[in-house]
Amino acid sequence: MKKSSTAAVVGAALGAGVVGLGVGTIFAGIARDAFRAEPAVDDGPDDLLKAPSTSPTRPVVHTADRTRLNVEVHGPSIDDHDHDVLVMVHGWTCNTAYWYPQINALAGDRTVVAYDQRGHGTSERGRRRPTVAMLGEDLDAVLDAVVPEGRRAVLVGHSMGGMTIMSWAAQFPDRVADRVSGVALTSTAAKAVLQNHALVPVNLPRYTRPFEATVGKLFTSTPVPIPKTPYGGRLSHYIALGPNARKSHVDFVDEMIGACPPRSRAGWGAAMGKLDVTAGLEALSVPTTVIVGTDDRLTPPAHAEQMAEVLRRNGNLRDLVVYDGVGHMSSIEAAERFNELLGDILADVAKERVEV
Repeated sequence: MKKSSTAAVVGAALGAGVVGLGVGTIFAGIARDAFRAEPAVDDGPDDLLKAPSTSPTRPVVHTADRTRLNVEVHGPSIDDHDHDVLVMVHGWTCNTAYWYPQINALAGDRTVVAYDQRGHGTSERGRRRPTVAMLGEDLDAVLDAVVPEGRRAVLVGHSMGGMTIMSWAAQFPDRVADRVSGVALTSTAAKAVLQNHALVPVNLPRYTRPFEATVGKLFTSTPVPIPKTPYGGRLSHYIALGPNARKSHVDFVDEMIGACPPRSRAGWGAAMGKLDVTAGLEALSVPTTVIVGTDDRLTPPAHAEQMAEVLRRNGNLRDLVVYDGVGHMSSIEAAERFNELLGDILADVAKERVEV
């Protein structure tokens, strides 16, 4: 072997070793902090997380590429009242169960629609490679199916669900004011989500910093099953919930994340790596509320502040709401406060309709 070839091989091996060391140190640091943290508070079950007592209706909804989505309509029939329809859009690795606290609290006298994003829950994955644009296209199909002509929806999106709403607005800006009366963007981001997470402990050696982006990609885009172990909940707690989360919440979230098919989890994780839906944020021409927890590691408050600033500049920010001590699963962790906030948003929408 020529000296130049030998040098190239040695250089590649050294480079791989350095990357392995950096990435391994970061993952070890995350695991260390996760297992050193205080365990979740075991104060019994949360009734808001129970499956709704009445079965939803399930309209048949297909996307533009004929992928079937599981869409659930809870509460009174859309045709039995003239209220705006509440449409809930869940986040990455979740499913319609994520919204149980809101369905249980609001579906008594309000039509609440929740759907599984493609590849999640019981929705089909489809044959196309996942893209952020596809999320917006799918939401448009759902709105066409569940919001009658002349009516509007209040859109509530969590994490990737918020990105879905912004993707939809970017692609269909002329439909925003006609189809939507209000928006709630919860624990989400408009751009650079993988570049601005807070998963990596701050006290790691400086040599690990160049590898933080690699860790983000591996964490979101590797299609491997999540093993069910007695310790999985500790990692889910660290990654997705606040430091003082309830055990019932941690267990619920851990089970939901583990149920997401690895291929779907990886495909959508890779799609979010190229996230930039700021055009959709600019297109949200209706009152929009931004919600975040102070301890959100996946979409830290800086994202919420950036989105709120854009909305404020455009005159469309209803409010920026920050929940102290709450992590990424804000509408579960702070369900009572979140439900009260949704009630206020719906009251504002109803008042606006009367005044018009």
